[in-house]
Amino acid sequence: MVQPHNEAAADVWGHSGAAYDFISFGLSDGLSHAVQALWPRPGEQILDVATGTGWTARLAAQQGASVTAVDIADPLLDAARQLSSHIEPAITFRHADAEALPFADAAFDGVISTYGVMFAGKPQVAAAELARVAKPGGRLVLLTWLDDTEGYIPSFFAMIGKYAGGPPPEVSPLVWGNAEWLTETLGGHFDLAINERITTLLAPDADTLWQKYRHGFGPMDRAISGLADDAVRAFQQDFEDFHAAYDTGHGLVIDRKALLVQGTRHVSD
Repeated sequence: MVQPHNEAAADVWGHSGAAYDFISFGLSDGLSHAVQALWPRPGEQILDVATGTGWTARLAAQQGASVTAVDIADPLLDAARQLSSHIEPAITFRHADAEALPFADAAFDGVISTYGVMFAGKPQVAAAELARVAKPGGRLVLLTWLDDTEGYIPSFFAMIGKYAGGPPPEVSPLVWGNAEWLTETLGGHFDLAINERITTLLAPDADTLWQKYRHGFGPMDRAISGLADDAVRAFQQDFEDFHAAYDTGHGLVIDRKALLVQGTRHVSD
């Protein structure tokens, strides 16, 4: 069940449906490294929180783990089920909120979330849920965007916010990219290792990227759906101007700063 304060987010992130899988494709170097950091083993019970179209869940299941994957957006889950139908062992997809995971305490050998749980409306609650469902000695891996005021990601989201309207989230998702916050919030439950990473997006040009993102990235897709034609054109111009700095003459090369968080659940708190 989606918590009432997360219903708007569920609508926004689910707006693009299966087209969101392109976004995961653009993040796939980081997703692969996160699954390597988790290192799922055959027969282990693994939970993927905020799975989107299931890219991370598929990578984990391909290592033989028994994977359960949850998301708040039904259109993303529908796409994930279709895209994952060939995977063995089969992945269990469930509609669920990261702040109220429908699982017993200590149910999973490993818990992972790649650019997902960080968008929960109440991060402290979501963090407590990650700890609750992890077995003693179990593993946690998070991939989050770095809390960096001048990097690509905060600037990118600020550009979208200019056209999306509405108030900003009560708590910035980028708190999950702050090592001090992570240590304070999760360190009482996990032994943590937190390291900065660069994940790189390559694209032929800004116009191609615009077409993919306007239809595939829920926050952009939702924002554009409410704009007049002249505002859409202004948005596209801002998008292309913003990405001009990343044009190498042989396509766009976009380095994005992230945190890779690895944790081992304390045997007792």
